[in-house]
Amino acid sequence: MNLFDLMSRMTLFPWLVILLLAAMNVLTLTVAAIKWWQLRRMRRANRLLSPAFGRALEDDRIDDAIALTREHAAAPLGRVLGEALRRVAPLVADPAYADRAVETAERTVTRQQLAIAAELKRHLSALATIGATAPFVGLLGTTIGITNSFMGIATTGGGGLEAVAGGVGEALITTAVGLLVAIPALWLYNYFITRLEELFGELAFASDELLEWLSLRHAGVAFRYDAMTAAGAGV
Repeated sequence: MNLFDLMSRMTLFPWLVILLLAAMNVLTLTVAAIKWWQLRRMRRANRLLSPAFGRALEDDRIDDAIALTREHAAAPLGRVLGEALRRVAPLVADPAYADRAVETAERTVTRQQLAIAAELKRHLSALATIGATAPFVGLLGTTIGITNSFMGIATTGGGGLEAVAGGVGEALITTAVGLLVAIPALWLYNYFITRLEELFGELAFASDELLEWLSLRHAGVAFRYDAMTAAGAGV
């Protein structure tokens, strides 16, 4: 008896469990594909924006820096830094409001980072849920399958090692499928969480650079923007 023989003997409930696990696997792959493309597009946009944005800050070209963030709207750096610059631009023009400019930029950066984090983490909980529950869904199919197998043996009065082994082997298929669904889901979840942490690190660094620029500008000190680190080069 091989795997296909066991699957051909399965009853309706184990097949329903396998169909549910297949749907969970499709959802896993769909979410992973969407998130991979989203993060790839954002990282590329960050790398395009960061050097030009840094040069605009170094040259004190605020309007040009704001225009660059509009051109690269897909970049998280553009959303965070652009919104902060737009809010503080009227305050920067007046030295008397320099301290308020830094405070306003800090609040704006915090709000934008929270909004981006919520957006990027959306649907990732589905991967974690599938990774945690798929083995138990498979185990449910196995439990029902074994129960039905023993009930059939008790009803017919037949049995023996061969009958029991066949029924158990048939039932364990759903557990194996559940593990095959759960393992990739957990791997993908951990992968995307790691990528998001790297992206949030880039946003935090770039935001600190913007706040430093505001402070140094008020003090009349030259500013040097570290575009390579802000864009996550080499990550």
